[in-house]
Amino acid sequence: MHSTSRRTFLRGLGGAALSLPWMESLVTAGSATGVPKRMAHFYVPIGVVRRGFFPGEANDIIPKGNLGNVMTSLGKQDPYFSVKPLGELTPTMRPLERFKSKINLITGMDRTFQQGTDVHAQCASCYLSSAEPYTIQGTAWPLDRTLDHLVADQVGKATPFPTLEFSCNSHRDNKESIYFDNISWYGTGHLAPSIRDPRKMYHRLFSTQEIDRYRDVTDLVLEDAKSLQRDLGYTDRLKFDEYFDSIRTIETQMDRLENMKAELAKVDFDEPPEAYLPRGEYIRLMGDLMVVALQTGLTNVTTFMVGPERWDTPYMFESLFDQPRSHHQMSHNQTKMIDDLLKVDRFHMEQYAYLIEKMDRVEQADGTSLLDNTLFTYGSGLGDGSTHQYNDLPIIVAGGGKSVQSGQHINLPEGTPLANLWLTQARMMGLDMKRFADSTGTVDPLLAM
Repeated sequence: MHSTSRRTFLRGLGGAALSLPWMESLVTAGSATGVPKRMAHFYVPIGVVRRGFFPGEANDIIPKGNLGNVMTSLGKQDPYFSVKPLGELTPTMRPLERFKSKINLITGMDRTFQQGTDVHAQCASCYLSSAEPYTIQGTAWPLDRTLDHLVADQVGKATPFPTLEFSCNSHRDNKESIYFDNISWYGTGHLAPSIRDPRKMYHRLFSTQEIDRYRDVTDLVLEDAKSLQRDLGYTDRLKFDEYFDSIRTIETQMDRLENMKAELAKVDFDEPPEAYLPRGEYIRLMGDLMVVALQTGLTNVTTFMVGPERWDTPYMFESLFDQPRSHHQMSHNQTKMIDDLLKVDRFHMEQYAYLIEKMDRVEQADGTSLLDNTLFTYGSGLGDGSTHQYNDLPIIVAGGGKSVQSGQHINLPEGTPLANLWLTQARMMGLDMKRFADSTGTVDPLLAM
């Protein structure tokens, strides 16, 4: 096997962004060529400044409205359907200039707000669920099993981790509830918790000690369960059979992980430092870990939150400001802080562009790139952070290779559910799904003819 340093995998502290070469022993089963389909979601909190992101809105005034309840259509996009080549990029999107031929800008997609929960919490936690309001019983949240887990049911059967959840929230205070800092859910009320610490994610991916701990726990659980099973009636034994099946699934995943880590152990790379990292380096390090997990077959499905919703504790955006700033507080004073907010939006887009480039440089077994085999979506649960609008969300889809018609600005009719995109992506990932949440159809211009 080709030997390389950790810097071939991970950026680390200021290192050059390189990529792991394709290794035959790490090919994941999933297609005839050994190149699986992947899906990754890059979530941006608190929406965007519309005039900097959306084409044709550079001179528009900032939308006005009740900051807590504006859910009506405030966008300036053409209400009628149109598909045209992606033209000159807006200031916020300009970091993607080199990748215009590999992305699609999608405008006009909406979600419907369900009264009774916080605007920010619902826009994040329900982003990948998009459940139709008031259809989920026993909860105030329109929150169902999210897209990533539904897709992982199809494409995550042969990977050690069906999904991986990344969050770039470096704060250690518990400012908000779990609904502000997670977009991935196994189901209503069942969180798939995101990992914030690069060291913890590193250990989860590469530490063999964690495998040993998992085995110790599952061995004890199975031993106790088997002794109990002898005293159960027929119905309860059936329930235990289901329980055993789930434990065996965990053991199978651990076997896959252990076999894969034996190969990964041959590569010499360092553990991330337990130290403060500048904001951009921290996000890129978490992104490097996500790319490595995708390219080595540890998982085929990831979610990546570039930051939490409404967390008023300030960040130190080293490359932007000389003092810590709260993204959320700035969004509520957009008239005075428009330039600073535009800098934050551009900063987030630069991190997305960094990961697109990294994926595009990873060669696969068939000569294509990791990006060619990944649906990599940028998006937010708000269309505008100052007004809390749930309509006309900022969405970009990168990658997908020959299965996607790229280089377009797809402007969908006003009121098109975001779930239409999730249904489209689910089908592109191989799911035989007729409907997703409140979807009314698919985004056909996205599909290569």
